[in-house]
Amino acid sequence: MGEALLRAHLRASGIPATVGSAGLLQGGVPATREAVDEMAAWGLDISGHRSRRLSRELVASTPLVIGMARRHVREAVVTYGARIERTFTLKELVRRGEKVGPRGTREPVSSWLARVGVGRVVSDLMGEDQNDDVADPIGRPPAVYEATAVELDDLTSRFVGLLVGSTVPAPRSY
Repeated sequence: MGEALLRAHLRASGIPATVGSAGLLQGGVPATREAVDEMAAWGLDISGHRSRRLSRELVASTPLVIGMARRHVREAVVTYGARIERTFTLKELVRRGEKVGPRGTREPVSSWLARVGVGRVVSDLMGEDQNDDVADPIGRPPAVYEATAVELDDLTSRFVGLLVGSTVPAPRSY
């Protein structure tokens, strides 16, 4: 859901970016029926989605790694070699981005990410924290998927707004 919503917000904002997702569990698994149904309600088709497993090669080729929870970021950094200065939870990225302000018009994304990440250390990723973690809806009722989609839509919209240099979220129009 996060991948689809981020891709939609980037497209709506005119930002050419490649968005993909990978996780810590086995690859090749389709999205849950609940996730497919929820994204369909948003006008987004994820029926063809298949999970991918995180790997060193994938992390090395990705300019920004965004996890849904601290444990994802921790694994990406510690196990797969992701650089902490370009690996965040979505909530952390938005929170820190809003604190430092949107990316400047001519500011490279890498420079903005460096500003966002000032002062971060790996020990900041210890444990779980609802301020950093988006709860996983798998195995929960459809209402939880809806709440998660609303949260992800808000966060991805705010993130894209920061990338384009605006703190005003883009309207929901996919």
